[in-house]
Amino acid sequence: MFGPVTKHTSSAPRGSRVGLAVIALCLAVLGVGCPCARGPVNASPALRWWLFSNFGASKICPEMVKRGVGLRLQDRGPAVGRFFPNGCSVDVDNQNQLVTVHFTGTGYAYAPLSKRIGFQCTASVQYRPDFYLGEDDIYVWGKVNRIVAGPRFELGYVENAAANVATSMTPLGALANGFGNQIVAGELTRGFTVLQSWSTGSNSFALGLLTPPQRPSSPYDTSKDANFTFANEATEVQANERDYLGPFEVVEGGQQLVMKMFLQGPPVDVMVVPKTVGDAWRESYQLGRPLGPPPGPVVGGAPLSPGQEVKVAYPLPPGSYYVVIDNTAYAGAVAPPPVSLLDPLGAAGVARLSFVAQLADR
Repeated sequence: MFGPVTKHTSSAPRGSRVGLAVIALCLAVLGVGCPCARGPVNASPALRWWLFSNFGASKICPEMVKRGVGLRLQDRGPAVGRFFPNGCSVDVDNQNQLVTVHFTGTGYAYAPLSKRIGFQCTASVQYRPDFYLGEDDIYVWGKVNRIVAGPRFELGYVENAAANVATSMTPLGALANGFGNQIVAGELTRGFTVLQSWSTGSNSFALGLLTPPQRPSSPYDTSKDANFTFANEATEVQANERDYLGPFEVVEGGQQLVMKMFLQGPPVDVMVVPKTVGDAWRESYQLGRPLGPPPGPVVGGAPLSPGQEVKVAYPLPPGSYYVVIDNTAYAGAVAPPPVSLLDPLGAAGVARLSFVAQLADR
């Protein structure tokens, strides 16, 4: 059953995105597919590894370059930025039952002193994957075995130009680099848990290791929802900033992207754009080019007002789409008020959004 190290690779053009190669791991158990297999599989680490190495390992990279992952300063806190892998390869060590994920990507984040930063990150992380078949849920774990290399975090654009943190080794520059390493490395080293429901087929994801019957913390309860859940989280969008959620894939005709949202703070614009448009728009944002409207068509969206839950369905043709939350005056219909001298950090202009993004039949 054991053999040499094998390698799976995947690459994507600059701008292709996604989250930590993890939701793919739940596909490892789809080869089992039946609760009747719980006993033999749970009792046999060798069988679990065989299932993963044959059904899941090759799916890690294709899943990893699909969607961005939120970056947080603290557990259960809102996202303050997003990381989008665009290159990936996997080494499978059958002898030691380990998988090493090598990836690179770009992203953006917000820190109070440096404001928006754009960055590139490269790392290699070794996981010891495992899973458990419960009565109601499948628990899939990616337990970090060690950090093989990195994360190598390189700052590019820094919005607070007066600090000159992008090219200097000033204390503020060190702070910005430390902040970036903290949020990226912190996310990578926690491991992850993916839950899949036997009854509904819905998925949920959490950084960190949860044990049955623990469930991920999220703004919305989707445990009894049959729709496929892309993301269920909270995010903060500062004044004059944006967040690029997704991209989310509509697989076939007759499906729709459903967004349930609750906003606190000032109103914002919600804009749905095709992935090709969103990739170019997001890259411009990360590189610090002048803020402007999307470089292509907007296929859905509207202003979002605070204080009331909104559920919107976007019937879209097959393809991948970003949902952009815009808190600027340069796109959409909403313009945030100027920062007050009494509020130099712009706290009053922060939009706090709780959302769940799902794929549903029309």
